[in-house]
Amino acid sequence: MTYARIEIAPSILAGNFAKLGEEVRAVEAGGADVLHVDVMDGHFVPNISIGIPVVASLRKATRLPLDVHLMIERPESYIAEFVRAGADRVLIHQEATVHLDRALTMIREHGAQSGAVINPATPVAMLAEVLDKVDTVLVMSVNPGFGGQKFIPGALEKIRQLNQLRARYNASFRIEVDGGVDPGNVGELAMAGANTFVAGTSIFHQPDATSATQQLRKLATEALSQRV
Repeated sequence: MTYARIEIAPSILAGNFAKLGEEVRAVEAGGADVLHVDVMDGHFVPNISIGIPVVASLRKATRLPLDVHLMIERPESYIAEFVRAGADRVLIHQEATVHLDRALTMIREHGAQSGAVINPATPVAMLAEVLDKVDTVLVMSVNPGFGGQKFIPGALEKIRQLNQLRARYNASFRIEVDGGVDPGNVGELAMAGANTFVAGTSIFHQPDATSATQQLRKLATEALSQRV
């Protein structure tokens, strides 16, 4: 089958918020495809991060698609507001809503791409009934809430399972991975079937965010070319 192209999605959670515009321009220069925006409410995850105003500000500062990851309870209550603020993609956790089908449908109805997210302890099977309603499945390879965590190896098998399902049903959803993505594992993740790579520390905590972005793309693309 034809695979979706590689996307590098720098996570602004790891950026310097005092100079966020400069950080965005640096990864744009490195060829970033998407900006990943983590929204945390202090309830679903044990941390509080940015919200709707920052998404709106980012929308004015870049033409890159905004990949907005809602790590919040009852995400369906905020979908419309985030789309109005400029979210191009809205990703919600299977674990955060009892009405996942409805919430994913809402995202598309408001004009954004829909994404379902699963935590490290959640099996891929939990998404079986909504794979026809997603543009992206995001596999968390760390427990959500904080940046800079180590990659959980079990995420690789989940990516392989999703890749098999995608091929079996001739589906077109992207497989995104978030948490501990770095030059040491991005190639293996691409080989497993991932298309979109969220990277925070491995980009923004490096001496040159532009070069770090370029390196991840190079490694992922080289690995993708080896897939049969």
